[in-house]
Amino acid sequence: MRRRIGITGVGVVSPFGVGIDALWAGLVEGRSAIGPIRAFDASGFPCRLAGEVQGYSARDLLPKHYRKATKVMARDTELAVGIAKLAVEDAGLVTRASLGEDGQGTTSYPGDRVGCQIGAGLIAAETEELTSALATAVADGSFSLKVWGESGLSNLQPLWLLKYLPNMLACHVTIIHGAEGPSNTITCGEASGLLSLGESARVIERGAADVCFSGGAESKVNLMGLLRQTFAGRAGETGSAVVGTDVVRPYAPGSIGVIGEGGGILMAEALDSARSRGARVYAEVAGFGAGCSSWPPYVPEGERAAGAEMSGDGLELAIRRALKDANLEPGAIDAIVPQASGTELEDRAELGALRAVFGDRLGSIPAVTLTPNIGNACAGAGAMAAAVGAKVVAEQRLPACLNGPGAAWAVSSGGGPASIGAVLVCSGSLGGQNAAAVLTRPKA
Repeated sequence: MRRRIGITGVGVVSPFGVGIDALWAGLVEGRSAIGPIRAFDASGFPCRLAGEVQGYSARDLLPKHYRKATKVMARDTELAVGIAKLAVEDAGLVTRASLGEDGQGTTSYPGDRVGCQIGAGLIAAETEELTSALATAVADGSFSLKVWGESGLSNLQPLWLLKYLPNMLACHVTIIHGAEGPSNTITCGEASGLLSLGESARVIERGAADVCFSGGAESKVNLMGLLRQTFAGRAGETGSAVVGTDVVRPYAPGSIGVIGEGGGILMAEALDSARSRGARVYAEVAGFGAGCSSWPPYVPEGERAAGAEMSGDGLELAIRRALKDANLEPGAIDAIVPQASGTELEDRAELGALRAVFGDRLGSIPAVTLTPNIGNACAGAGAMAAAVGAKVVAEQRLPACLNGPGAAWAVSSGGGPASIGAVLVCSGSLGGQNAAAVLTRPKA
């Protein structure tokens, strides 16, 4: 008998706003938060739309004594620390951050019983911060690597590197909340959030912790992020479109990807401990699986060999392992929250994996897609999908599905009350990593 794990707290920051309720309301109402990019001038890019988080400030969600630390936080880290606070409050947990500056009181769990697994991406340096130093490394009117190495590097701020390390998300969260148990940073694109949830589940199952921060966050809404996604063929031509629904149509021909930002952190907690403190449980993490695809799509669309396809084998393996781990057959799944990136190559691979597992029944399983609403937040995407999956189980309701999942799937979620016993949340990634989790209604 292994320890069972429940989701007791959900924290989200998305283009719809701060909190899971803002994201849920946007999905239920069938709205899209994708619009023209405001963070920088994107007029030189083919893709000029994104899912942006507006008006967010990590300082508003941090303990007073820790607010100065935002000076060494990249956008991704700022998102993570705010999301973590929301998750803790939603779970009704008392952590070191809850005790105030005097540190008086008792936390829900000792620090060494609190773990933290957070997914992160390749954090882009702030344009002004980097270019102000690059501008000092010029020789004969051009940028010089020699001058950069000799003197230009020294013009970066002293703590520059600490701002952009991927593990800074988990680092700051653990410091703020006094999480001294097992901690890990997972950098596997969209699969990061689900892989982090799976890692947390295993940590709790083996008795190394009682509760874990689990999820991911990332912002691609910056010059470097958009450039990388454009070169990878994941941010297409948006033309004169001003809303995401005009271009992001998962599993449909001609759909293109749109970048986004945000993330989610779930409090994965041992069910026995959660129930002993009277916690609400959104859903039970009944099963988890992972797998790798054999051909990650690193090459941009225009440069691929004719007929080149991404393999869905790794995702199929991840889904089958998650179902086996949950001791469930494919017929027990009542809804699916897929990656549905909106890019044709990845959508075809995902659809092939789902068909391999569910067969003809796939057409009758409701899909809950997020990218037409909020874009692709990469390392934050899988975590937000898991948060929505947990909400679907808890609310016994399906949100509306913008643009549907395409004729290839046949059935979309029209929204409304539903009997949901088990939800599959799954995701691939640009690098070929895949993860899947089965969330179920908690049993007595």
